[in-house]
Amino acid sequence: MKIDIHSHFFPTISQAEAARLSPERAPWLHTDGRQGQIMLGDKPFRPVHDVLWDPVRRVEHLDEQGLDIQVMCATPVMFGYDQPIERALPWAQLMNDRAVEMAAQAPDRLKVLAQVPLQDIDAACREASRAKACGHIGVQIGNHVGNHDLDHDGLVTFLHHCASEGIPLLVHPWDMMGRERMQKWMLPWLVAMPAETQLGILSLILSGAFERIPASLRICFAHGGGGFAFLLGRVDNAWRHRDIVREDCPNLPSSYVKRFHVDSAVFDPKSLQLLVDVMGSERVMLGSDSPFPLGEQRIGSGVLEHPELAEIEKTRILAGNAQAFFGL
Repeated sequence: MKIDIHSHFFPTISQAEAARLSPERAPWLHTDGRQGQIMLGDKPFRPVHDVLWDPVRRVEHLDEQGLDIQVMCATPVMFGYDQPIERALPWAQLMNDRAVEMAAQAPDRLKVLAQVPLQDIDAACREASRAKACGHIGVQIGNHVGNHDLDHDGLVTFLHHCASEGIPLLVHPWDMMGRERMQKWMLPWLVAMPAETQLGILSLILSGAFERIPASLRICFAHGGGGFAFLLGRVDNAWRHRDIVREDCPNLPSSYVKRFHVDSAVFDPKSLQLLVDVMGSERVMLGSDSPFPLGEQRIGSGVLEHPELAEIEKTRILAGNAQAFFGL
């Protein structure tokens, strides 16, 4: 069995619908047959194809990839965190309703995560609960809102809400740092995106936020946790030898790996082995980042064809962990 917990969708939102959020910068979808373009206002943002928006093609894609279930979430450009809440909340609700409509094409195989307007925590909590009641199996959030990382009081309040309501979370990097120095070669996606993910994890560990958040919180970080697994030794070393690192974090940083999951989207057997060694195979779930070019093109092959992982580890990563995490 294969369950892909990290894939994206973008509904067929028109330019007029997007203008309700922001006429200049809101994302919408221009389609031409099986090809399309995500637009930001009048500017092209990303070329895409119909698996992103067409539920029939999505199910065909699942069959082609040998996937039993795929969890879909918003393309991060859809978040709208920088917009006024009176626009952002209806936008999130529209996106969430369109997501449920898309999943209804094959409800046993297509599952969806909601988006919420994190710039207003009360509204985000309400929408997370509404979305759960409407059929979403969890929520996807960005790793920061403006200059506020996940340890910010408001965001911790949202994490508390999700823990108490039994709402699983996928944290996805977005709005990457250092863009002014990364103008070419997709460097924001190759350098800043893994750094943003690691920053999200460390903001919860080093701030002591995990000490304040119920252990019942189910939270997963995309892209294998970014650089976290490779650099965890550096963080532990800093904690042991610098009191300013220990100031808010009472326990060795590596002791907190039991508090979160990661997906498997690291695209290299040795990297995946390191990830499993650091996190434990019970905290890694199959994630493809489909249907984008930076995603896994043969979904699950990195796990299935891994030369060192035991069969029980592969079974956990491919489906078992996701079944438990999302209650599937």
